[in-house]
Amino acid sequence: MEWEVVIGLETHTQLQTKTKIFSGASTAFGSEPNTQACEVSLAFPGVLPVLNKEAVNCAIKFGLAVNAQITPRSVFARKNYFYPDLPKGYQISQYELPVVGKGMITIQVPAVGKNPAYEKVVNITRAHLEEDAGKSVHGAVEGMSGIDLNRAGTPLLEIVTEPDMRSAAEAVAYAKKLHELVQWIGICDGNMQEGSFRCDVNVSVRPKGTDKLGTRREIKNLNSFKFMQQAIEFETRWQIETLEDGGTISQATVLFNPDTGETRAMRSKEEANDYRYFPDPDLLPLEITEADKDRVRAQMPELPEAMKARFEADFGLTSYDAASLTSSLDLANYFVATVHAGADAKPAANWVMGAVSAKLNAEEKSIAQSPLTAVQLASLIKRIMDNTISNNAAKQVFEALWNGEGGVDAIIEAKGLKQVSDTGAIEAIIDEVLAANAAMVEEFKAGKEKAFNALVGQAMKASKGKANPAQVNEMLKKKLGA
Repeated sequence: MEWEVVIGLETHTQLQTKTKIFSGASTAFGSEPNTQACEVSLAFPGVLPVLNKEAVNCAIKFGLAVNAQITPRSVFARKNYFYPDLPKGYQISQYELPVVGKGMITIQVPAVGKNPAYEKVVNITRAHLEEDAGKSVHGAVEGMSGIDLNRAGTPLLEIVTEPDMRSAAEAVAYAKKLHELVQWIGICDGNMQEGSFRCDVNVSVRPKGTDKLGTRREIKNLNSFKFMQQAIEFETRWQIETLEDGGTISQATVLFNPDTGETRAMRSKEEANDYRYFPDPDLLPLEITEADKDRVRAQMPELPEAMKARFEADFGLTSYDAASLTSSLDLANYFVATVHAGADAKPAANWVMGAVSAKLNAEEKSIAQSPLTAVQLASLIKRIMDNTISNNAAKQVFEALWNGEGGVDAIIEAKGLKQVSDTGAIEAIIDEVLAANAAMVEEFKAGKEKAFNALVGQAMKASKGKANPAQVNEMLKKKLGA
């Protein structure tokens, strides 16, 4: 039997606010345990929650970015469950009336094996505001567990998709696109190691060609794209093997172990009625007007898809190059700054996507941490375009710039990298090479093309790599009557 996997994602996106969603306590990461646990988060008697307006603005930004319905009147609810890191015994969330309704995100799924790359729309079911819980800490004191409530009350936007994805590759492509988007619009820092962007993945399988959904298992708290890929692939294989062996799948919450590459059941999966949702009596309904949306829209940056189309139209870039450069707002701004500093768009794109990105990846830095400024890169590109230096020499200049050895022109002068473009000087070098390599000349005249390349190599060697390669090629051809 041929099987089909069905995948949906729930992503907890920590919003970039200075204070918590229902109190003025700080959300700064890395503080001593329980130093940011306030009376509201601890559920002291008599305290009342007050909604953080900036968290609402973040939700509106996301809704606008994915062309979603933004609910004019949404309601906060109490989600009841009992766990040590939840002092109130309930989490304030949204259920029946979320702030953001149906929307969509277009993803680019990369080629896998013989399967070509393709584009796909993933539908957003909803996005709702809620508070985060605290954190259980095991092993900080030998043989004991502790509770850190610093995170309790941190604002989250939980983004839920339809079960639209049919492979681990699609799920990872969606998660990466969402990760890029929430950083682009400035609502989340995207730091997966610190828990700012956590994905729960619902996986089920069914016979291919059927519409009925299989029983799903939810893989909780995946904080890397690599682990997401591994977890989905293992879970898919496990479910198929279980069904083919005559077993059944029970709805459950599972965890992924990166060390073994396997998932394991943690608990049976709860249904919505297990949480006994009801409207929170301490919070008024959230009302969002058209004026609110217009105000937030005016503060938003140009969205990735619009910028990608503009890069193609204004700079003549390919769809691939434009998509790569708009993978983050900082990268896009760096490219634009390089062009505005005088570099041609295509070589600027090549350098930003090539040498600059490779260096940043090797040093695990972001484009914002690049030691090479956009102005310096533009100066380097201009010296290539005006034939001051060759492409090979440009690599040496790039390394020196990266290491902070001075400006472009100063480095070229200090290292003696200026390209020889003087026709007379190049002609004299070529005449010497032809006189010293008569056998190669005869080989070329006998039809051996490799002899020509050898002669070019000899001329470049004689010039110590400084001769303009294009001029060397052109002049050699004339001298040889080619």
